[in-house]
Amino acid sequence: MLIAILGSLCAAALFAVAGVLQQRAATGEPDHEAMSYRLLTHLARRPLWLAGIGCAIGAYGFQSVALAHGPLALVQPLIVTELLFAIPLSVRLYGTRLRTREWLGAVAVAAGLAVAMAAAAPQRSQPVAGPEEWTLAMAAAAAATTLVLFLSRRMSGPARASVMAAAAGIVMGIQSVLLATTVSKFQVSVDEVVTSWQTYLLVVASILGLLLIQSAFQAGPLSASMPVIDTVEPVVAVACGVTLFDESVRGDPLAVAVTLLGGALLLTGIWLLDTSPMLRALHERAHREQTAR
Repeated sequence: MLIAILGSLCAAALFAVAGVLQQRAATGEPDHEAMSYRLLTHLARRPLWLAGIGCAIGAYGFQSVALAHGPLALVQPLIVTELLFAIPLSVRLYGTRLRTREWLGAVAVAAGLAVAMAAAAPQRSQPVAGPEEWTLAMAAAAAATTLVLFLSRRMSGPARASVMAAAAGIVMGIQSVLLATTVSKFQVSVDEVVTSWQTYLLVVASILGLLLIQSAFQAGPLSASMPVIDTVEPVVAVACGVTLFDESVRGDPLAVAVTLLGGALLLTGIWLLDTSPMLRALHERAHREQTAR
C-alpha cells in the first residue's frame, strides 16, 4: 500500500507540471480549434507542450505502478493533490504568489476529496464485471460526455473551461479504469493484454481525453479546469471501481455524512478558484502573451 501512495504522489507532481506546461501552450490557440484535431497538431509544434506531454507520460508510469499495488479508489483521489503543486507553480511563472483565497481553494479541493475518500474507505478487489456491465458503464460515460459537451457549446470563458473539463474528467475516469484493467492483465501475460478489447479502448480514451483536456485548458484559466478534472475523474473512477471491480466502500450513516461534508468542502474550493479575479487576470495576460508570438 505504501508503494501505491508514493507512486500516486509522484504521479500527481508530474501531472501538475504537465498541466501547467500544456495549459500555457494551449492558451494561445484560436477558440475555433477547440475539439478539433488541428488543436493537437498545432500544439505538437510547441516545445513547451511537448515537454508537458513528456511529464504526463512519466506520470502515467508512476500511476501504473501505484495501480499495481493499490486499489483504483485509493490511487485516483491521491492524484488530486496535483492541485497543490500545479496552481502555485502556474502563478509563480508570472512572478507572483498565491493569495489566501487561492490557497484556501486549492487546499479545500484536495482536502475535501481526501476526507470523502477516507470516509468511504475503499477496499481493493479484482475485476468481476462481464460484457453487459462493461457495455452499460461505457454507454453511460459516452452519454454523459456528449451531454456535457453539448452544454459547453452555449458557454464561454471560465464557465466553458469548467464544463469541458467535466467532460474530460468523465473520459479520464474511464481511462483510469481501463488502465487499471490493462495493468492487471499485464500481471497475467502479454498475450492477455494484446487480445483484450480494453487495451484498444484505453488508447481511444487516452487520445479523446487528451483532446478534451487541451480544449479545456484553451478555453480558460487552469483554475477553472484542473479542479473540475481532478474532481470528476476520481468520482467516475471510484464509481466504476465499485460497479466493475467490486471494490467496497463504507455505507454507514456516519461515513455517508462525512463523505458529503468532504464533497461540500471540495465544491467550495472549486468555486473559490473558479471565481478568483487574480487567476482570471493571469490567464488573460497569458493569452495576450501567447497570441502575440
